[in-house]
Amino acid sequence: MHPVPVPRRRERPRAAPGGHPRQRPLAAAHRHRAHAPGRVHAGRFQRLRPGEHRGVRSCVLRPGPDTQSRSNRVIWETSAADLAGSVTHRSSRWRGPVARTPRHVFVPAWWEVNGGRWELRDPVNETQWFPAAYSDRSLVTRVGSLHADRAKPDDHPTGRPTSSATLPSLVVRMFQHARIDDGDELLDVGTGSGYGTALAAHRLGAEAVTSIDVDGYLVEAARDRLATIGLHPTVERADATGPLPDKRERFDRIVATVAVRAVPASWLTSLRTGGRLVTTIAGTSLILTAQKRADGAAVGRIEWDRAGFMHVRHGDDYPPSPSALLAAAHEMDGDDITTGPYPVVDVANAWDLDSMLGLTAPGIEHAYREDGDRRIAVMAHADGSWARAVAVGSGVPIVHQGGPRRLWNLLDSIRAYWLQHGELPARGARVLITPEGETRLARGTWRAVL
Repeated sequence: MHPVPVPRRRERPRAAPGGHPRQRPLAAAHRHRAHAPGRVHAGRFQRLRPGEHRGVRSCVLRPGPDTQSRSNRVIWETSAADLAGSVTHRSSRWRGPVARTPRHVFVPAWWEVNGGRWELRDPVNETQWFPAAYSDRSLVTRVGSLHADRAKPDDHPTGRPTSSATLPSLVVRMFQHARIDDGDELLDVGTGSGYGTALAAHRLGAEAVTSIDVDGYLVEAARDRLATIGLHPTVERADATGPLPDKRERFDRIVATVAVRAVPASWLTSLRTGGRLVTTIAGTSLILTAQKRADGAAVGRIEWDRAGFMHVRHGDDYPPSPSALLAAAHEMDGDDITTGPYPVVDVANAWDLDSMLGLTAPGIEHAYREDGDRRIAVMAHADGSWARAVAVGSGVPIVHQGGPRRLWNLLDSIRAYWLQHGELPARGARVLITPEGETRLARGTWRAVL
């Protein structure tokens, strides 16, 4: 889910304001799952009443705008057709799935940042709901451990975004990178809202689609949402980096809308010989595509394209971020105080530079601001390393650094390579994924092992 314009910021959110994914046995056990009478109404999730308890298997749909009325059906169908026209070519086999999928059913509520904090967007009518649902943008649906469709209007969660409904054009692009053909069986890694699963089910048939997510509530919610529009793909809970529920070589394509540091060995185990996988490398905007060989390895490349997704989760939330260190680094004096050879840059929005840094030193958090003519960039890592660079305009920066590593020096070494070679080596690099799950990148004399 790119030879089309890309957004300035990647899909992967960096930090909370003032600061990532998604899993049925891989068999047909729930493919035609029955639903209790009265659970489904207008495609919206019911909020808990005071004192009510709900487990992940009892998510229920709540009344909202009557989107199944004749007039509103015309509205959403028109909106979906317009969205399809904006994110697909008229000859694309993905145009029909986008046009037939009611995205609003998959995004009943979401979070937006307002005034430096997260606020709930829980539309009470279709005039508020549909413009957001049928825009080509990502909608954050979970912050920390709080799902938007389970939140109260006065909730203001803190922490990082942990799930979202990805912008439709990016979902389509990821599927296009997979070169999906009629008759293919697809593993969709990262169910999330279920919207991408719905597109795939419309394109291939629900019986050909399996989707996994680590979040049990998202799995149940996606099943119910898919069922409301008559789709019953296999949707299961699983940690995408561990053993998959079905260990057979059964999938022709694997597409991940969560990012991984290295391609898990279990993906290769589940991929047929000749099958193709598509994912992104965590902490970067690099899209990796590879085809499985008869020896169990996979070979491919880093595409000349960009995308970023939330890092795959292994539990309810991500490990703690170095946000406190990042904040403190704005004021601390460094163990090292030097001048830098290059202007201060907003690293998080310099996609290629940030991707190379993410390969070299994963896990760095960034902050950037401009104060009049002054540019201030701050970096921090969970190992205690930090850096702050301050300059007037494009002038020589003063750089403070502390902790076990010199993060700004790492950044400067990447910029020096760029100037020396005229480009950075990651995009277009050859990829080898071993059966054991080691991912190796190579281009010219440059090498990286993940």
